[in-house]
Amino acid sequence: MTVAPQAPPLVAHVIHRLSIGGLENGVVNLVNHMPRERFRHAVVCLTDYTEFRARIASPEVEVIALHKRPGHDVGLYRRLWGVLRRLRPAIVHTRNLGTLEAQVLACLGGVRGRVHGEHGWNAAGPEGEPARHHRLRRLLRPCVGHYVALGGEIARYLEDRVGAPRARISCIFNGVDTQRFHPGGAGRRALLPPGFAPADAVVLGTVGRLQNVKDQPTLARAFVRALAEHPAARARLRLVIVGEGEHRAEVEAILQAADARALAWLPGAREDVPALLRALDVFVLPSRAEGVSNTILEAMASGLPVIATRVGANAELLQAGVTGVLVPPAAPEPMAAAILAYLDDPARLAGHGGAGRARAEAHFSLAAMVAQYAAVYDRVLGR
Repeated sequence: MTVAPQAPPLVAHVIHRLSIGGLENGVVNLVNHMPRERFRHAVVCLTDYTEFRARIASPEVEVIALHKRPGHDVGLYRRLWGVLRRLRPAIVHTRNLGTLEAQVLACLGGVRGRVHGEHGWNAAGPEGEPARHHRLRRLLRPCVGHYVALGGEIARYLEDRVGAPRARISCIFNGVDTQRFHPGGAGRRALLPPGFAPADAVVLGTVGRLQNVKDQPTLARAFVRALAEHPAARARLRLVIVGEGEHRAEVEAILQAADARALAWLPGAREDVPALLRALDVFVLPSRAEGVSNTILEAMASGLPVIATRVGANAELLQAGVTGVLVPPAAPEPMAAAILAYLDDPARLAGHGGAGRARAEAHFSLAAMVAQYAAVYDRVLGR
């Protein structure tokens, strides 16, 4: 008698919402690149999902929306319990504090593999989080079988503040698709508005939601300061801010007050980020807090030098003085100085960009990321 092959273990990825974002992009990359003979996947969204779900390549991956209502939605737990009972996953993988309580249901439901990832902070590092968040993480620690920390800072927090044993913490960096993100060639500026960037322009740019933690207003202030310190830069220096959010009006006001609005392009949220990155010369990440920044990795893979704030794992991603520059957060003056240093030194700009591409290929491949997650999944299943 022929024995039917056993289906690979199912991983239920529990996230807040499937939409454009670094965490969500990491989930999609993991689902798309994990060998199908190793693990199957389902994505459970506590709220809902957007057209971003189309980035998931396999139609076999179920994406489920639980439509969480604002505030404390008690019915959410019943709906999540029902989904877990139907899916019967071998592993429940939650991400960030907002989904951590799903580990309790996984524990009560007898799910053997329970993995929780911490991807970054919504405030200025762990010290900016309310005390109740730290208490909740400590309270639910027994329900988590293994932690994934995106960066050394988060791993230390989990060990020192949450009390997770070091042996139950894996530090895994995001991987970047170096085929999708690559340096530009002739015609790379075609997506920019006509007449926006002259042939000798140095185009700065950033990508991200326009929200407090990403701090695009500091980048706008640094850009304005660079123009004030180097008046000739008005002829060549340009700024691109990709993304949408509550800080758009503030960014535009800063630029308008310095008579620099025409030197900046704010196209809103875009789906063609790889091509837009290839249109830039320098990438700037002004965040007040970060976990492991996907956009830094994407910028390096695109052959761009990176100016980034010294927060989160940024210093673990780029090599200061080799692939870019680290500056303090919320400090326009040193950011402006870093911008002007690239404007006046094209050889340094090209050298840092090339070194960033080489570093992305050597250390932050998708294959390496997938292999590390597979090892964590095997470990929690005792394989």
